[in-house]
Parts: sequence; C-alpha cells; structure tokens
Amino acid sequence: MNIVTLKPSKEKSLLRRHPWVYANAIDRVEGKPTPGATVIVRAADGRFLGRAAYSPHSQIRARVWSFDENEPIDHAFFKRRVQRAVADRRAMVSGTGAVRLIFGEADGLPGLIVDFYIEDGGDVAQSGRGQLVCQFMAAGVEAWKEAIVAALTSATGCPNVYERSDVSIREKEGLEQITGLLAGDEPPATIITSENGVRYHVDVRNGHKTGFYVDQRDNRALVQTYAREREVLNCFCYTGGFSLAAMKGGAKRVVSIDSSGEALATAQKNVEANGFDAARAAWLDADAFKTLRRLYDEGERFDLVVLDPPKFAASREHVDRAARAYKDINLTGFKLLRPGGLLFTYSCSGAIDSALFQKIVAGAAADARVDARILKRLGAGVDHPLLTAFPEGEYLKGLLLQIA
Repeated sequence: MNIVTLKPSKEKSLLRRHPWVYANAIDRVEGKPTPGATVIVRAADGRFLGRAAYSPHSQIRARVWSFDENEPIDHAFFKRRVQRAVADRRAMVSGTGAVRLIFGEADGLPGLIVDFYIEDGGDVAQSGRGQLVCQFMAAGVEAWKEAIVAALTSATGCPNVYERSDVSIREKEGLEQITGLLAGDEPPATIITSENGVRYHVDVRNGHKTGFYVDQRDNRALVQTYAREREVLNCFCYTGGFSLAAMKGGAKRVVSIDSSGEALATAQKNVEANGFDAARAAWLDADAFKTLRRLYDEGERFDLVVLDPPKFAASREHVDRAARAYKDINLTGFKLLRPGGLLFTYSCSGAIDSALFQKIVAGAAADARVDARILKRLGAGVDHPLLTAFPEGEYLKGLLLQIA
C-alpha cells in the first residue's frame, strides 16, 4: 500500500476539501508509488484524508480523487465520474454544439479537460455524432487514460476521441506533450458546429486549446445581444468567435485583429458559412498592441470593443509584466470608444485574480480619463463549474463596462 503522510498542520486544506497536496507539505512516502499511482493521504496523526494520484515530478505531488475512505479508485470510479459530468451538462446546457464535458477538479477528475463538438445542427443534449477532444494534463489521468476514454465513449455515444495533450504543464508532471487519435475515426480538417445560431469551423487537430474557446460561449451571446447597429472592434479575434457573434447580432461594421493569418482565414470561412455580408467585416493580420494605438492615432472610434487576449501570466512570477500588458490594451481600448460605448475585457491568466484584474482595468480607465462603470462581471459558462474549495479553477474573468 502506498501512503503519503503529511507534516503536522498541513492537513487543513484537505479538510476543507482542496484537492491538491504540495511536495513541501509531505513528511514521508511509504511504498514506491509510480507516476499516477493511487496513494492514501494521511494527516500526521494518521487520519485518513483522501485517495489521490501521485506525481513524483510535480510540485503538486498528489491530486485527490476522492475524500471517501470507502471509495476505491478503479474503472467503475471513472465510469461514474464521467457519467455524472455528462448528465450535468445535458441538464444545464442546450442550444449549442460545443460544450466542456469535463472540467478537471470541478468534476472530480483533476488534470482532465474534455470538450465535445457536435456536427452542424446537433445539440449537446443529444448523443452520438461529433468529436470528443481531451487534454490529459496530470500523471493521474494519464495513468487511467484507457479507462477514461472507454467511459467517455460509453456515456456520450460518440466513438471519436482525439487527444490534444500538447500543453507545457505536462512537462512539470514528467510527461511528454502528445497529440493523436485515441478512439474512432481521425477528425476532419475542420468540424462545423453551431452555437447561438452561428456556425463555426473548428480545427481540433491544430487549433488553439481543443480547437475552439468553448468557455466564451455565454459572453459571445452577450456581445450578440448588444451589437445591433454598432461598430465593433474585436482584438485577438482568433477564428472570429466574437466577430461572428457581433455580425449575427446586427453590427454595422466589425474590425478584427489577430497575428495569425491562418486563424483569420478560418474566420473568413466562418463569415461565408453563415451567409454574412463580407463587406461588413475587416480582418487585420497584425500585432494587436501596435494596431490599437495606430487606430486611435488615425481617429478610428467604435461603439463596442472586445479585448480577449491570450494568457499574459503563465505563473505568479509573470504577474507584474502581465498587469502592464493588460493595462496597456485596456487603456487604448477605452480611448477608442465613443461616448456610451461598451468594453468587453477579459483575462484568462489564472495568476491574475478578479480583484487584481478589476484594479488594472480601473487604472486604465483613470489614465484614459474616462468615467467607466461596470455593468456586469463575466466568466465562463455553467459547463465550467467552480469548486468552492478550489478558487484556482476560476481562470477566466471579465468585465462589461460602459463609458460616459
């Protein structure tokens, strides 16, 4: 039996049901657990705390599977966890062909991300056609990969599973980055899926993350609601998620910026797939920071601006630099708005919490000399639930603001 015993007083976070055990909290390890092996975690006084996946290479030395002393970690365990997650999504999410089925710790499967893309016209409330895309980011889920894939195909009725574990966090777990087919047929070059009445091409093999930013679904719907008769600027647009939503909502003009010509080509395919007037859209293959300043200097102004940049802070060591970058784009974003204009601004950096992000945006508004009021706090949808004991799960945060 593999047993991890903690140092005195280091059990407090687990008693609050936080699922991580850090290396510096461990007093001793009995047995010789291999990467991903199940270990029993005990307090210094011998009390049972949880069953966890062991990761000898990571500073997060163990991730808890279960706090129930009587629950074994076996194939049946993963089948139950996956079935529950799928049932939750079908009960809570509809009207979309793209959903996050598994969100790591929040679904009791730490280190696992699974997105489900249904072919055009399909809905996540149904099973069958489509593509499952997985990211195995920790030693525990890597060790149980076969059981997880079997549970996914059984619970969804979808036979096609593709792996996108090409993420740097795997290196901290002592794992190589990897992509490839896990079950079923190879995915096509792109899958066309629908969301909020908009069709999108999704490249699950080469696109960002699992091919699409599923977490912004509700926020794209909000942009769609407010876009009518507005001129819209979308920065870091990728394949045009917010841009297409704005066009669907009746925007007069949409200017979109991204530094990937390939992503912009897919965005223009999305315009065609929806039958939108291509003359309403301008696509700029450029650096967003420089282009924002250039647009301001040239006198361009907009009614609605979307700032959805990539992660600026990979860790706490990068917070100061990231804060400067967030302030830079928000400052110019505010300046580009006409009176009464709306700013949708986001951070997906887990190291930047909501309070700090709001402080950064407030500083940008002050420097832009505008009166900005927060209309709504934004985040991911209900398919990205947050454990109350695990605030680290709240990586996406955003604000909808209006200037006077």
